[in-house]
Amino acid sequence: APVPAWVPAGCRSGVVEVQRSVTAVLGQDVVLPCRYRAQEQEQVVQVTWLKRGPAGRSAEVAVLNRQHGEHVQEPYAGRVLRRAGGALEDGAIVLRN
Repeated sequence: APVPAWVPAGCRSGVVEVQRSVTAVLGQDVVLPCRYRAQEQEQVVQVTWLKRGPAGRSAEVAVLNRQHGEHVQEPYAGRVLRRAGGALEDGAIVLRN
């Protein structure tokens, strides 16, 4: 989910909105939501999705970048799509099947 890497002192940052849990049905698509409620003059440049694995290790699933588009890692190619076009404040993805 998008989070500002650095916020100057005295500046407020927006809020990341995610669902604590998402229910999926085997064989059907599921939306993994993530929305960033930006403050004035903030802009989301990149959203990175990670899969948390055993022992707390994380593996990159997809990167959504404002300039360079979408990049999905090989194990998920064809199964992960961006849900919406436009601004990355909506960084939701669809996990197919």
